[in-house]
Amino acid sequence: MNPEALRKLFEQIKKRRLSPDDAVERLRHMPFEDLGFAKLDHHRALRQGMPEVIFAQGKTPSQLVGIFRRLAAHGGNVLATRATAEQYDAVAAALPDNLSDKAARAEYRPLARAIVLKRDRKQRGKGVIVVVSAGTSDIPVAEEAVVTAELMGNNVQHIYDVGVAGIHRLLAHRKALAKARVIVVCAGMEGALPSVVGGLVGVPVIAVPTSVGYGAAFEGLAALLGMMNSCASNVSVVNIDNGFGAGYVASLINRR
Repeated sequence: MNPEALRKLFEQIKKRRLSPDDAVERLRHMPFEDLGFAKLDHHRALRQGMPEVIFAQGKTPSQLVGIFRRLAAHGGNVLATRATAEQYDAVAAALPDNLSDKAARAEYRPLARAIVLKRDRKQRGKGVIVVVSAGTSDIPVAEEAVVTAELMGNNVQHIYDVGVAGIHRLLAHRKALAKARVIVVCAGMEGALPSVVGGLVGVPVIAVPTSVGYGAAFEGLAALLGMMNSCASNVSVVNIDNGFGAGYVASLINRR
């Protein structure tokens, strides 16, 4: 349930196309729906402008199916992050008979490890979000940011494998960076790339440390600390491998 859906519901009642009892039934699960193993926050889109997103890691396929099916029943987009192919197979098998929009199908994005159901294609972002990865090994985290931002109504471009070991590769994309309204930069190893990008642009840069690197990278801790100590004042940092969080915050910024 989002503001647009709520307005449509009120208009249907006003025009007597929907009875008050039917409207009450549709609103019955606000602000949340208790499935026993999960409490679904259907009110989140009204509060925050974005629907609840499923963190699939640690959930059984049947639990994920139950959550995904109920979120899908409300008609909006649905995103499950950190999902496996096994979980996707369970969701894909369960959804076709439960969707009002038969043309919509859940898709699995293996690089991002995300299950996506996209029905609302309205563009809500005011500009372009650019997602940058330092290396090819950082692409899975970057793709999670891309999928998240796209599903939340943004025009997203990506620039991959442009790390500081060959800085000329990044500089070849100066025009694309200059046109961005928000930039997400994913980097492992020493995590230097967000500072470089931050020094080139005058927009918010969201740094995502990845767990890519050798032993002294400490599974992303070295990149995290490096990014938090960035001398580029337009750089802010999310948690290690948190492409979803970066894509979400970038979406909020791009809507303002």
